[in-house]
Amino acid sequence: MSSPDPQVRAARNLADPSPENKPENKSESKSESKSENKSQIRAEDKADDKTENKAVRSRSRSRGPVVAVTGAATGVGELLTARLAASEEIKQVIAIDERRGEVSEATWHVLDVRDPAIAEKLRGADVVVHLALDLDLETDPAARTAYNVRGTQTVLTAAAAVGVHRVVLCTSAMVYGALPDNDVPLAEDAELRATAEATGVGDLLEIERLGRRAPRAHPGLQVTVVRPTVLVGGTDTALTRYFESPRLLVVAGSRPTWQFCHVDDLVTALEYAALEKIDGEFAVGCDGWLEQAEVEELSGVRRMELPSAVALGAAARLHRIGLTPSPAGDLAYTMHPWVVSVSRLHDAGWRPSWTNEEVLAALLEEVEGRHTVAGRRLGRKDATAAGAAGATVALLGTAALVRRARKARRRF
Repeated sequence: MSSPDPQVRAARNLADPSPENKPENKSESKSESKSENKSQIRAEDKADDKTENKAVRSRSRSRGPVVAVTGAATGVGELLTARLAASEEIKQVIAIDERRGEVSEATWHVLDVRDPAIAEKLRGADVVVHLALDLDLETDPAARTAYNVRGTQTVLTAAAAVGVHRVVLCTSAMVYGALPDNDVPLAEDAELRATAEATGVGDLLEIERLGRRAPRAHPGLQVTVVRPTVLVGGTDTALTRYFESPRLLVVAGSRPTWQFCHVDDLVTALEYAALEKIDGEFAVGCDGWLEQAEVEELSGVRRMELPSAVALGAAARLHRIGLTPSPAGDLAYTMHPWVVSVSRLHDAGWRPSWTNEEVLAALLEEVEGRHTVAGRRLGRKDATAAGAAGATVALLGTAALVRRARKARRRF
């Protein structure tokens, strides 16, 4: 049935490609031309919208801060540099390291952070995230301290000299100290009671002291301090090596607790600090903690329990004669609690993407095939012997190792 409405019939005729329905007069041609023009205008409008959206994003990015990252070529520094370079909230990323890294979107400067020339490289930056630290277990302690402390001093002074208004320092929750009377969890503003007896902790305490002094010495400069818990993800520390042992050493009478931090979560926390969504001093890590019994159950690695005097004495002697890189002070962090609240980051809207259980699983996968006894990495031959004899023999045999080392020194 045909519609009595002439407008409906006209619409049908325009849609019908048959010869008899082709337009026969100028008014119909004009109508078709207008329709085509409208379609073209709509397409142009869409293109303009896309261009405008890109312009808005560009303007948004241009309003963000310029962030400089030291230690940008490796580890956490590389991950943070890549994340900031991809963020529309960041105007520019200045990357500084002793070699050029892989993040092509960043502006690279190759130099040692102890070089005063770094000041010119930081010019124009709003925020500096200082991650150029050496916490390698195998580094000579004196050289490590000289690099870490001098580098931090130079970065803080250079940043203040060129008008940077915030420096973000990354230390560790180890600065709280591992003590039997610690609260579980510690408050983020708890007193720092660590000593310099554990690997690198003396350097971290000095870095924090420099961070507290800097705003007084350089008015207008603000310092944010980020303290990750046991860091996992491409890291090699005394605490990650603990899980490379054939048995998990437990000192009799101690109450170990474990709180991990995956590097992915540290990077997002550092991004929060760089964007000034949080300031001051705060911890970063997984929510909650694991007791030693839970760690053993999840890992499937059995414990080896030793009296405190035996474990600490053995660790001290092994380190003193150079057989292990870890001083006895490292053992405290596997004996006593030092888990900490991460409430300040939570209040700022941040949430960890990893749980303690997930990070422990990732750590166990990462260290699979490695063998460590008393903090010392073993070769395949030594590892076979250690696996057969057990870590107890390795620890209780310390006296024999000490006597052998003394005899060797007397021969020279």
